Formats: sequence, structure tokens, C-alpha cells
Amino acid sequence: MEARRLLWRCRRGMKELDVLLERYVRSWLPEASSQERQVLVRLLDLPDPLLADYLLGHATAIDPAVASLVAAIRSPQAV
Repeated sequence: MEARRLLWRCRRGMKELDVLLERYVRSWLPEASSQERQVLVRLLDLPDPLLADYLLGHATAIDPAVASLVAAIRSPQAV
């Protein structure tokens, strides 16, 4: 149930964000620890403009855990 809820929250209405988030979360979520899932929740709690800036490389997250997750999502190996 939690996995479906997190996947649903990845739908942001901006095609680029949807693709990046959903593709990464579908492959990563089954192996993620509860702590890693909490970092994902923090990332998904961000407003869309800030989330887009992070994921498209226009800004860097101050929170090191969020920054690490963003880097993993943006990594070519994440696809």
C-alpha cells in the first residue's frame, strides 16, 4: 500500500518530473529501507518548482540526504 502511495505522489503533472521520479522509484523502492523512504517523502513534500530545480540540475538541495537522493535519481544508472 505504501509503495502505491509513494508512486502516486511521484505524479507531479510535469512530464520531466513524472518520468524521472516514477522510473527511479519503480526500480529502487522494493529494496529501499524505511529511512530511504523517509528521504523520498521529504523530497516529494517539496513544492514542484523547487523539486524541478533540483531534479533538472538548476539548484542543489541543502539537506545532504535529499541531495544524495536527487543525485541518484539524476544518475544515468538510475534508468
